[in-house]
Amino acid sequence: MADAKDYYELLGVERGATADEIRRAYRTLARKYHPDVNKSTDAATRFSEIQEAYDVLSDAGKRKAYDRFGAAGVGVGSVPAGFGGGRWDFRDFAAGGDPSGFSSIFEEMFAGRAGSPHGGPGPRAAGARRPRPRRGGDAQHRLTVSFLTAARGGTERIRLGGGAGGGAGGGQSIEVKIPAGIDSGAKLRLKGKGHPGPDGGAAGDIILTIAVGKHPYFRREGLDLLVDVPLTLAEAALGTTVTVPLLTGSVEIKVPPGAASGQRLRVKGKGIARPQGAAGDFHAVIQIAAPKTLSDRARQLLSDLAPELKNPRESAPWAADARGSAG
Repeated sequence: MADAKDYYELLGVERGATADEIRRAYRTLARKYHPDVNKSTDAATRFSEIQEAYDVLSDAGKRKAYDRFGAAGVGVGSVPAGFGGGRWDFRDFAAGGDPSGFSSIFEEMFAGRAGSPHGGPGPRAAGARRPRPRRGGDAQHRLTVSFLTAARGGTERIRLGGGAGGGAGGGQSIEVKIPAGIDSGAKLRLKGKGHPGPDGGAAGDIILTIAVGKHPYFRREGLDLLVDVPLTLAEAALGTTVTVPLLTGSVEIKVPPGAASGQRLRVKGKGIARPQGAAGDFHAVIQIAAPKTLSDRARQLLSDLAPELKNPRESAPWAADARGSAG
């Protein structure tokens, strides 16, 4: 730095400034012009000049000599020794000491960074404790599975969240094992597929909430499997044998004479089975299907038969009340 440059002017203080005023001015300018913060072409030069001025004016003996003889009186005219040939670097502190008390400024400007822009030690290189790694948060995901996959078990492929910022799952596609017998509302946990952990911590999990789709003819009650079985008037009255589907294969069910709508015919252990061994039952639910159209002969036959059939409403619990109201 040329002698013509005034140290007090460089720091923006009066010649009678106190040590605290000089320190505050230096800290303000150092924040503004440090090359790791200020990317202008003259930032390194300005910072070196500010550092040199502070190095002199912060030392009572050097300041006294400077006030009498100028820069020549303190033997300076270039960047102080140990500051990298004209460009001061935060890494100089790691090599030993803090000649200017600037480490606190360093902490303020770069708090939370993993390292300096030069690849050297970060703000905590002087021995301060690094942040403790923390586990990432869990992410929630809704997964709809088919009725048969939920009943029998199987796999579903899902695509996890991704995009900018590294969302849970990172955009990867994975297969999820669905256990047999899973219900709507059940939850599955995918370990380590959630949000990344701060400061190098383990990733969280993804919590899948299961929604079971519908089936064209099967329905569930827990582990029990139900299917409606339509019967004609004659089959319900006389009895019959019907073949109905199971989850795997089929079964023949004997319908006793006089079957009623809503009656259940059970096949034990042929419902939904869980991996632990628990299994539900299969139920054929009788539905009597009265014909909507009849041939003339069928209509006549039913008319002839009607007087022979007992009125089922006579035994209904409300029959007496109905007769009283009619009277």
